[in-house]
Amino acid sequence: MNICVVGSGYVGLVTGAVFADLGNDVVCVDNDRAKIDCLRAGQMPIYEPGLEEMVTRNVGDGRLAFGTDLAAAVRQSDVIFIAVGTPSKDSGETDLSQVEAVAAGIGRAMDRYKVVVNKSTVPVGTGELVREVIARQQPRPVEFDVVSNPEFLREGSAIEDTLRPDRIVIGAPTQQVAMTLVELYAPLERPMIITDLPSAEVIKYASNAFLAAKISFINAIANICEAAGADVSQVMKGMGLDPRIGAQFLQAGLGYGGSCFPKDVDSLIHTAARLGYDFKLLRSVVEINRARAAHLVEMMRKALGPLDDKTVAVLGLAFKPNTDDMREARSLEVIRLLHGAGAAIRAYDPVANGNARRLLPDTVVFGESAYEAARGADAIALVTEWNEFRFLNLERLRGLMRRPVIFDGRNLYEPERMRRLGFEYYSIGRKPVLPA
Repeated sequence: MNICVVGSGYVGLVTGAVFADLGNDVVCVDNDRAKIDCLRAGQMPIYEPGLEEMVTRNVGDGRLAFGTDLAAAVRQSDVIFIAVGTPSKDSGETDLSQVEAVAAGIGRAMDRYKVVVNKSTVPVGTGELVREVIARQQPRPVEFDVVSNPEFLREGSAIEDTLRPDRIVIGAPTQQVAMTLVELYAPLERPMIITDLPSAEVIKYASNAFLAAKISFINAIANICEAAGADVSQVMKGMGLDPRIGAQFLQAGLGYGGSCFPKDVDSLIHTAARLGYDFKLLRSVVEINRARAAHLVEMMRKALGPLDDKTVAVLGLAFKPNTDDMREARSLEVIRLLHGAGAAIRAYDPVANGNARRLLPDTVVFGESAYEAARGADAIALVTEWNEFRFLNLERLRGLMRRPVIFDGRNLYEPERMRRLGFEYYSIGRKPVLPA
């Protein structure tokens, strides 16, 4: 099948690479010429395990190409995926300007029947908007259909999630149109659900909002555990073994960040209000999440005293492991609060140092390893749970620090082990390990 993917970010690039790997002819289009030049040169604009190898293989086999000419790509394709950014406005409303611009370009170039697929995360009703824009821009009437096919990939495991999704959602006006997507995804042999278009649009937001609510719920429980002397890890185990609840997304810590959960929750709150419903539950989810970074810094202030004469090593800067994405990363808020309190900050991330340098104050000193960042520090704040940090030589780390105290925002370590190693250790929703 001839496929055009418009947008070469996380969703578009991974989608294009996987469809090419399944034997389709794919062209990824982007209006960022510098990004396209990099991709043509074999340079990935994002860090994602396995992506570079897949792109290189399919470009070499002639199934995957990159370009900036949307009109030419539309004309040569049977199915067109819209996978551009849908950021939040200050009000929480989703900015659909990129989607509308792409829809207009598709309409102007359409020369025969096409299936246009919304892959971007968009509010309910966007499918009809895309249909209206395309129809309005066509030089002459040409039949087409609009389908919703939301993505559920996670940064850091995007290739795996695209090749082996737990479900494929197809929102189409008719069964016949849906079969085009069913045929495209058939080689994956994964469960598919075919719905009407608005329902598919709601499924994506409802899924992400539910997971965000689960994260905020366990963080609220962690606050209770800290006050009562309970252990949130034990509480999580007891809850997660209930099959109605499950253990996934039930880890207490610094809350959610990244490119999806924050904007999707905000968008659903805004959409609900537009439709006449005050989504109070989700507004509480956002409020709880917003307080998590301040909670960690206040924990540090209580243990260390005034922070204006302290050096803090921040380990982990990306919003989650296995990505260099800094969007809505908890590290940014933690560092902003520490910097505002006068602390000197040293920082390290296995892959996100480069992106972080462009976003953080000049006063942040970046290390090339966790050990370098920790040298002479009064405390470590562990913000992102990279696997590399699980296997640090903690005795070596303790010897490098001015004061061996760790504030673990992701509950990466076991308190009893930290006690044996001589650390003062504070984590989320668990009793602190205090100095003898």
